[in-house]
Amino acid sequence: MNVPTNLKYAKTDEWVKLEGNVATIGVSDYAQSQLSDVVYVEISAVVGEHVAKNSTIVTIESVKAAADVNAPVSGKVLAVNEGLSQTPELVNNDPYEAAWMIKIEVENPADMDSLLDAAGYASYCEERSH
Repeated sequence: MNVPTNLKYAKTDEWVKLEGNVATIGVSDYAQSQLSDVVYVEISAVVGEHVAKNSTIVTIESVKAAADVNAPVSGKVLAVNEGLSQTPELVNNDPYEAAWMIKIEVENPADMDSLLDAAGYASYCEERSH
């Protein structure tokens, strides 16, 4: 399982890469492996809109299941990865780079405090695997 140390993680399996006050968000390697082959990605968040922490921003469908992706932070949507609807398999192939889903201007930096670091997230995934 790939858990980059430069990211923060939500217990709902989203990752966050914070650069300044911009959070790039996607789903973790653990999440994509649990979903199996991703066949559909629908980003419901729209550039310019405000999203609340824990609100659904993306729906992913795989051959096994459907899953919601939630915003781990609140703020204004700056960008969405339009290409994912045409190439949903990127979620499986490159969850941390090509399959980023949305970028948010973080409204409350304290939102980041509730997220896990890489070591904490890796142990959390281990616990769920047993």
